[in-house]
Amino acid sequence: MNAILAIWNSLDTESAVSALLNCCAAHRWARAVAAQRPYATEDQLLKTADSVWATTDELDWMQAFKAHPRIGERTAAHASAQSSAWSQQEQSAAESAEADVLAELASGNARYEEIFGFTYIVCATGKSAEEMLAILRRRLANKRPFELKAAAEQQRQITQLRLKKWLRGGTRE
Repeated sequence: MNAILAIWNSLDTESAVSALLNCCAAHRWARAVAAQRPYATEDQLLKTADSVWATTDELDWMQAFKAHPRIGERTAAHASAQSSAWSQQEQSAAESAEADVLAELASGNARYEEIFGFTYIVCATGKSAEEMLAILRRRLANKRPFELKAAAEQQRQITQLRLKKWLRGGTRE
């Protein structure tokens, strides 16, 4: 068994929930995943994380979204230090982007928030700033109900990546 998973399985509930909130800031999701401990394998935790996420709703999604900085920015007001560090790592491609691309991302982020009422969420790992901008432009045309689901799916993908990082000791506390 993964050593981090074994330790986490033995934590008190609040500590276990706190560890999960670094991966996804939706409290109801974190409590539900922690409540199903112990997990025998990483795969069991990952599958449970997905199945619990599938039961979440807009309130949960908004709570999770608030912990993400805008693409091209460093921090979010409601993010833990670990979550912020992972966001910077995930968005590292934006750091080397041309000034005009960063300006368009900033403008697009603002427009997205005006239209949809939440931060543009995209699983940025492995994507260039230009790719994230192209995805943003496409998603700006969505209707809000569809976009909420698209953003929730991106959050699910981000959560899976972060759970895997966490389980491999990728924390910076």
